[in-house]
Order: sequence, then structure tokens, then C-alpha cells
Amino acid sequence: MSETQERLVRCFQAVFPDLSPGDVIRATMNRVNGWDSVATVNLTAVVEEEFNITFEAQEIEKLTSFQAFLNRIGSR
Repeated sequence: MSETQERLVRCFQAVFPDLSPGDVIRATMNRVNGWDSVATVNLTAVVEEEFNITFEAQEIEKLTSFQAFLNRIGSR
């Protein structure tokens, strides 16, 4: 696992503490109980702080999985 992935896993676990690292990597909005719009805002804030980035509003609505977050971070 890359450093970016490890950091992102920690972000997800801060918002969804019951998820194991393996669960986080497979996480999608449809698979994680409690991942709603409020959790998305919280998760986005944690990720923005960790990676010192800012997501645009239109980007946030597409961040519906671990992989989507990873892809957006990787494209910056």
C-alpha cells in the first residue's frame, strides 16, 4: 500500500472507525452504513486537511468511494 493510500485509509477510519483497512479500500457510499451526505462533508474535510487540498463543490458529489477519493488526490 502506498503512503497516499495509508493516509487516506486513516482519513476514512477517522470518519468510519468501525472499518478495517481492507473494508476502507473497498468502501463505497452504498456499502458503508452511515455514509450519507453529512459523512461525505466530514470525510471531505478530513481529507482536505490531511492532504492540504481543496475540493470544488462539483467534485465532492462524485466522491462516493475510497477509489474516487484516491483518484482525485492522485490527479492533483
